[in-house]
Amino acid sequence: QVQLVESGGGLVQAGGSLRLSCKASRFKLDYYAVSWFRQVPGKEREGVSCISSSEELTNYADSVKGRLTISRDNAKNMVYLQMNNLKPEDTAVYYCAAVETGWGIPCLLSQVLYDYWGHGTQVTVSS
Repeated sequence: QVQLVESGGGLVQAGGSLRLSCKASRFKLDYYAVSWFRQVPGKEREGVSCISSSEELTNYADSVKGRLTISRDNAKNMVYLQMNNLKPEDTAVYYCAAVETGWGIPCLLSQVLYDYWGHGTQVTVSS
């Protein structure tokens, strides 16, 4: 069974940093685009960042540009989200998601495109 597992969430003060990890099991991420989404109770899930299979193409929501960096290590079957200068409004459950795209296809921050999802990791930023 295909599995994505997020880790690295926690409680941090505003201005602090966290690094989220997404590990894939039982399939290889090499030809998959991977995205990070986040959701606050009562609100729609929103796309935060995505990375193409070839690692060359990334996309970010305007609200996180310059503060968050997505990366991947296909050899380790991992995707990361480095989160710097965190703000209270970044508080949410963060999910990683994957979709098979082939090599080097640009990724999109639309949740309907993604086939596989993790269970999420909580990020809480205190003011």
